[in-house]
Amino acid sequence: MLDVQLGELAGDGPAGVEEALALATGFDGALGHGFARVAEEPAAALAALAGALAGSPLGDRLGEAVEKVTAGSVADEHLAALAGGRAALFGAVHDALLARLDQALGRSRASWPPAAATDAATDATTGAASVGGVPENLLAGCRVWLRELAITGWRGVDDDLVSAADQAIEALLGVPELRGLAVLLDGLATELRAASPVATMDRLPLRRWADLWTRGLLLAQSGPWHGVPEPVSGRLLILGADVHEHATVVRVQVHGVLEEAGGRTRLVRTSVAAAKVDTIVGPSVWRLFGGRPVLMGALAGHRSVEIDGMPLLPGGDLLWHDDRARTGAEADPFTTARVLLAGALAPATPPLDRHPVRIAEPVLVEGYTVDGHTLDLGGNKLALDLDRLPASCPLTPELVAASSACVGLVRRDGGRWLLQPLAVQATVKKKPVTVHNGDWANGPTDPKVVKAEAKAGDVVAVLRERAGRLLRK
Repeated sequence: MLDVQLGELAGDGPAGVEEALALATGFDGALGHGFARVAEEPAAALAALAGALAGSPLGDRLGEAVEKVTAGSVADEHLAALAGGRAALFGAVHDALLARLDQALGRSRASWPPAAATDAATDATTGAASVGGVPENLLAGCRVWLRELAITGWRGVDDDLVSAADQAIEALLGVPELRGLAVLLDGLATELRAASPVATMDRLPLRRWADLWTRGLLLAQSGPWHGVPEPVSGRLLILGADVHEHATVVRVQVHGVLEEAGGRTRLVRTSVAAAKVDTIVGPSVWRLFGGRPVLMGALAGHRSVEIDGMPLLPGGDLLWHDDRARTGAEADPFTTARVLLAGALAPATPPLDRHPVRIAEPVLVEGYTVDGHTLDLGGNKLALDLDRLPASCPLTPELVAASSACVGLVRRDGGRWLLQPLAVQATVKKKPVTVHNGDWANGPTDPKVVKAEAKAGDVVAVLRERAGRLLRK
């Protein structure tokens, strides 16, 4: 029963997690001060990181990097080693927490191929010339900016330093394989620009900015690396959709169960993204995915999808091709969760994605009560992550509060486990209702929202028409 499973999560965390996070906090403080002149306290924090990883494959390289940086010599290879050491700490924490969650849920998980893991670690720390034809000069431009941030430290960031990233980000956006890195760096630059001059801030988000800097620097060594995809065919049964949005991009990540020929079932994800401007908000963002009619139709209509030869990465991500999919029969996500979720094989985590905040495991929770931001199931409590409910979807905190069943994602953030709702079954005005994040994938169905959109006009259509006129001139 899930109440017992939640009870297992409520106890003390895995051994060593707090110590590893303390080492990371020390590194984040050193990065915040900058490496131009490393004072005694930041030097001790860097030395502690090197000491903790001395017996690992990164040990020698990390020890040398700490010596060079504290002596005032900051080169790309030294920063790559430091970023790799920090990522290794969070990777160990991620693995311990995910193993604890899998044990609590009784979930089986695939193993990452050892040879593939070695290749990924080598690519991330040696700075190979290119991967898949990715231009090295574009990656070098990213590393230059990230090196300047590390040398200067967050307190020294100003508008000129932030603006120095614009050219590199624009160039990255022109290469499809590097758009993920571009969005990451654009997000970091946007946050720094909004905070500038950072020197006047009372409190810095050291952990968050260090996370972004670390991931950006590792991805900028040789480009993104996710393993070799395999073609898969079968029936995709959707569990729910998680919508990520900021001013210039929106991404819909769909979680589901893949039934392959032979009866094997496994958890998979697929993501589609679109560039946007900050005036496209709310339900209008769904209009950006008109080129994915099969996936959007399945989300809105609660239908299965028959896929044929769709590439699947080792980390469980389907590379979506709408022309390799066709709409299937009706498939209720709650029925899918009740029947198939417990026995589906979970994917391994790619090496560069091993971080606690990236844990997002689909679960079904039933028979609970909600008290504010807390879910109570048989005396066991789990925090609800209601801040992640997107404005582009019909799911609201009020519906969650009135619900008794939920398909959601178990996450780890701020040192605690949380549940992010993707769909709920609730009682509203004494009537049962079922609401999913993806219900508006083909446009809003709430009459009030439809009326408001009609009054405001189709922002996406207007912008496309204006862009077309500019291109015709």
